[in-house]
Amino acid sequence: MSVEPEQEDVSIFEDRLWHHKGWEARVIKNEDDDGWAVSMTQDGQSEPALVGPWTMGRDKKNPKPLDVSAFNTLVKTAHEVIRRHEQHLAAMLHQAIQIDVHGLRVTVALDIEPDEENPTATLSATAADGSQLAQVRARPDYRLTRAAAQQWADAGYPRASED
Repeated sequence: MSVEPEQEDVSIFEDRLWHHKGWEARVIKNEDDDGWAVSMTQDGQSEPALVGPWTMGRDKKNPKPLDVSAFNTLVKTAHEVIRRHEQHLAAMLHQAIQIDVHGLRVTVALDIEPDEENPTATLSATAADGSQLAQVRARPDYRLTRAAAQQWADAGYPRASED
């Protein structure tokens, strides 16, 4: 049994390309105008997490070289973009609304399980004490609104139609 040594993260520090600690910053020609842009790509990803304008150098033709301060700022910004994207995705896949049903506080939740071929969704109602009142399958494109949740609860939590 042969054991291959782990590859070390090779750092590159060039004027237009930095690769360090799992991130690649690449200064590229902006196709829309005469300026420059910078893309930030995390190792293992095919698409950049961030693409933005880049500063021109003193000659007003070539880009300013990357430096440690700019690279660190770009990494921080790219992390923030990824975090916001993940939060947005989580908010799209899990929604919850609180309503009053017969004087009790009920949380109606829609949980979507993404799948390119067959996404599924579950609509559930939970009492304030944590007990589950209902759980049914729903269409993944079901739109959870306060009115829809109230209507579902007022009707006695019927099985959602999946037509």
